[in-house]
Amino acid sequence: MRRTFWLVVGAGTGVWATRKATRMARQLTPHSLAGKATDRALGAGERLRIFVQDVREETRAREAELREAIEADRHPPEIEAPRPRRILKARYTVIDEDKDGH
Repeated sequence: MRRTFWLVVGAGTGVWATRKATRMARQLTPHSLAGKATDRALGAGERLRIFVQDVREETRAREAELREAIEADRHPPEIEAPRPRRILKARYTVIDEDKDGH
């Protein structure tokens, strides 16, 4: 009985190993490897295209912000006259609200 058991286990292992080796051999053929390389290259190209598109969009947005800032510098908005401030000489601290009336 033991010999029959080990004979079946050995035959099953041999069949499994043969199928596994056949699948691996099919995956490592030049045609299969070329197909995988092509798929990965196309995927990388698509990711690169999306990245470039995102960079262009962000560049345009940042350029618009900078143009707006330059325009604001050229024509600053009208502001009210600033309230007088008092500077303490000891600490060089600016006090916005004068509590003692000076």
